[in-house]
Amino acid sequence: MDLEFGRGMRSPKRDSWKTTLLLAYQSLGVVYGDLSISPLYVYKSTFAEDIQHSETNEEIFGVLSFVFWTLTLIPLIKYVSIVLRADDNGEGGTFALYSLICRHANVSLLPNRQIADEELSTYKLECPPETTDKSRIKVWLEKHRKLRVALLIMVMIGTCMVIGDGVLTPAISVFSAVSGLEFSLSKNHREYAVIPITCVILAFLFALQHYGTHRVGFLFAPIVLAWLFCMSSVGLYNIVHWNPQIYQALNPYYMFKFLKKTRMYGWMSLGGILLCMTGSEAMFADLGHFSYSAIQLAFTCLVYPALILAYMGQAAYLSKHHDFYSSSQVGFYIAVPDKIRWPVLVLAILASVVGSQAIISGTFSIINQSQSLSCFPRVKVVHTSEKIHGQIYIPEINWLLMILCIAVTVGFRDTKHMGNASGLAVITVMLVTTFLTSLVIVLCWHRPPLLAFAFLLFFGSIEALYFSASLIKFLEGAWLPILLALILMAVMLIWHYTTIKKYEFDLHNKVTLEWLLALGDRLGMVRVPGIGLVYTDLTSGVPANFSRFVTNLPAFHQVLVFVCVKSVPVPYVFPAERYLIGRVGPPGHRSYRCIVRYGYRDVHQDVDSFETELVETLATFIKLDASFRCSEASALEQEQELEQEHSSERERRLTVIASNPLRHRASYDLQGSTRHSSASVTGTGDGEEAEISPARKQVRFFIDCDVSSPDAGESCKQVAEELEALVAARESGTAFILGHSHVQCKPGSSVLKRLAVDVGYNFLRRNCRGPDVALRVPPASLLEVGMVYVL
Repeated sequence: MDLEFGRGMRSPKRDSWKTTLLLAYQSLGVVYGDLSISPLYVYKSTFAEDIQHSETNEEIFGVLSFVFWTLTLIPLIKYVSIVLRADDNGEGGTFALYSLICRHANVSLLPNRQIADEELSTYKLECPPETTDKSRIKVWLEKHRKLRVALLIMVMIGTCMVIGDGVLTPAISVFSAVSGLEFSLSKNHREYAVIPITCVILAFLFALQHYGTHRVGFLFAPIVLAWLFCMSSVGLYNIVHWNPQIYQALNPYYMFKFLKKTRMYGWMSLGGILLCMTGSEAMFADLGHFSYSAIQLAFTCLVYPALILAYMGQAAYLSKHHDFYSSSQVGFYIAVPDKIRWPVLVLAILASVVGSQAIISGTFSIINQSQSLSCFPRVKVVHTSEKIHGQIYIPEINWLLMILCIAVTVGFRDTKHMGNASGLAVITVMLVTTFLTSLVIVLCWHRPPLLAFAFLLFFGSIEALYFSASLIKFLEGAWLPILLALILMAVMLIWHYTTIKKYEFDLHNKVTLEWLLALGDRLGMVRVPGIGLVYTDLTSGVPANFSRFVTNLPAFHQVLVFVCVKSVPVPYVFPAERYLIGRVGPPGHRSYRCIVRYGYRDVHQDVDSFETELVETLATFIKLDASFRCSEASALEQEQELEQEHSSERERRLTVIASNPLRHRASYDLQGSTRHSSASVTGTGDGEEAEISPARKQVRFFIDCDVSSPDAGESCKQVAEELEALVAARESGTAFILGHSHVQCKPGSSVLKRLAVDVGYNFLRRNCRGPDVALRVPPASLLEVGMVYVL
């Protein structure tokens, strides 16, 4: 895996067995931390109040049978065998499934889509569109907007529940691990020790987030490996020592016998049993950091057998012990021998910290993805590692998660309520994944709809059973993830709705290219030195914020670039395909359009590298455009006249320019350091040079051309002048022009719309990060233009 270049790219060749083994070992600390600590609280949550552990052992045998078949059907068969194959260029998770569906069907609600986006290398389709027939499901989704909105809402629900899981999983994991102290403390001291210690560990865990996990990440895999070995060894000891015949409880007959005896209370206890699947979604969400074969190998050969042995060992011990003064003692630590209880306690706490770290990092990642798709307010994203992709830290979310985790721990104070809340969040995410995967089977894999329906019916029925058992615990803790989801859904829907409406307002109020070209002829209009970067969401036309800017201040920069930073429904965009460059008007106007494309997992550049790459790509575009115009002039002389008559069509011609293309023959001397770059267009004959030599920087572009041709010589002079103007503007400085918006509803709007836009959106806009922070614009170079959006 190449993690040096900002992403983990796997080679198209199949990984060697050594690489697969190494990746499988590394995946233990990242992927399986949460899943491996589930034995700490599954039995304890199941036997909390709904059912009792009786002398007949029918309850414990039935629970073990449920746990075994749940782990076999959901994580092993559904995720490892099917869902992991629905990857998006190696990436997994809710947004990966939605991205796949959006590329194979026109269901995306994101604005500023372009046909050029479909030419990206990562914008691959399972089958060419001309070779596939449209299914009825695809036609219905594309025809009815309400279905597309419902699909996006479902994705948002899954996202909200993942964020809710980021609150609940650290709380229940650390609390369950620390609760092992109950066996070493008196009953009066337990409450005063377990809760404070849990809160201290949680606070310490969140306080370390800004350092990033790459500094201690090498310890994660050994900790989880030691924990898996420990609990499987304890489980094997309990099986041999207490009940070697426990394997008979794996018979599905015991599930029916369990439900027949316990009836409604047994059904309600399924809310605790489903916690054995906690962390299964991480196998799919973290697929991009590893390979399919590595995750499959680690789970089938190590994690799955260790979990089964741990659960069987606990059941074997409990089948011979029934004298518990409280049902809360039916847990993991009661089955651990006294001599090794303290080492196991320490190892369990370390493993719970690793598992919590995985879900916290996943929460940061999914919020960053939601933000890239305009479904979440802007937050500050800090990349904690320059070498390892995906290591991000969001300060606001981190401290909010810490406060909520500690509040859940202090408020609930027991595994039962935490388990009910966590279970509902986990099973909801699984239901969303099942539904989206069934759409992928039809729309992307082009399998028969009957096969997708069978997948949805089989796994959806199992998960719906667990979902109903969790939902019935609404008053006993399950209300918390629902409340968190409702709040987050309101925030995401308000932000997404208003963002789309703002884009439509900009689209309807943009000014024409003729207006821009006529500015130079107006009396008093001045072109000042420097580069002006006008940020807009539009991919064509002149935005209204720029017209407002020049109306109040009759001047704009010598080189004008309309920059559109947009997200496309792919996980990554290769640097060579990131920039689309075109002209706005004739060459003499020195106005350009630059569309910068990012995937939903891409790392946005800092301003310095973006500014440097932008100048390089503009220079390359100028040379390519001159070469293209020369070839056209020699072939069709009438083309130039046609372009002059229809100058507005020029800006529609956008060229993909590789970032950092000038790497071999143009030289940049930045404060004494020299590097060499090269243009994409070369010729024969003598070269001309455009050079500016300021006191601190020296920038040169070499132009190779054939001066024997009069047209070519004239073209080279024009290119030299344009490059000289670009370099001079670069040395004069760059200004970033952004719109500072205020949004209000039209008179006569409904009360709901006024609450959403006038109150909700404006509150979020005032209290969240501005676009200058998201785009990493330096405050000294920022120019904000006030805009009022009447929606």
